[in-house]
Amino acid sequence: MSNLRDFSGKWALVTGASAGIGAELARQLAACGAKLILTARRVDRLEALAAELTASGAEVRVVAADLNDHAAPQQIYDATEGAGIPVEILVNNAGLGQFGSFHRCALEQELSQVRVNCEAVVHLSRLFVPRMVERRRGWVLVVASTASFQPIPYLSTYAATKVFDRFFAQGLAAEVAPFGIKVTALCPGPTESEFFEVAGASVFRARGVQATDDVVRQALAALALGKLTILPGASGRITSFLVRFLPVGLITYFVARAARPYAERSGADSSNSR
Repeated sequence: MSNLRDFSGKWALVTGASAGIGAELARQLAACGAKLILTARRVDRLEALAAELTASGAEVRVVAADLNDHAAPQQIYDATEGAGIPVEILVNNAGLGQFGSFHRCALEQELSQVRVNCEAVVHLSRLFVPRMVERRRGWVLVVASTASFQPIPYLSTYAATKVFDRFFAQGLAAEVAPFGIKVTALCPGPTESEFFEVAGASVFRARGVQATDDVVRQALAALALGKLTILPGASGRITSFLVRFLPVGLITYFVARAARPYAERSGADSSNSR
């Protein structure tokens, strides 16, 4: 049975805590009685959230770090476990995307997705999980996506990184279960956040978005229960089921038609008319 009270009094590290799902995870973990370590790039937002949570009675620390920097995971570890703060709940939430044709997208942003969405998840987990193993207790939440269930043209790199996240979480879960550690992959569909604006992917909001607090509520319940994967939205559950039976080529064909950037649609039309 799920028991959110298990989080009470535990230190929880939340990456990407400055906005969206990360900020809401921090709020709801604090409501469960957890102590928070907030990390992200934007110090002003972290401090504002820390002030909000502290006012509600939570114990909060802020560690500013940019996970696009290879040294950041070690810096976060040194400021927490390395300083005597036992992190028992690791939330690998930080992530980024980039919408557009791969051959036109900025190279650095494509590589940053791999560093933040994949490399940093592995690095942080490798630093903190061994301490959980020693304590024979811990929780790891990895934020993946419904994009991890099929290729997404024009979000090709992002979707691929989320496949990595989901498979990594599932494999790690089996490894550490004997040590009393629970690992859950959160696979939300479109969720109310600034992701769409930052990634330039507003086209994917067309069918609506799920409330962030609802996504987080289901995620924490699944983590407390030790559920391997949680798809908090009905549409995501339906999609993940249907893609098991549909040819990948058919899926990508229709997604590509729906998601193709408008500039390229007009370009394609003019090209075909000549």
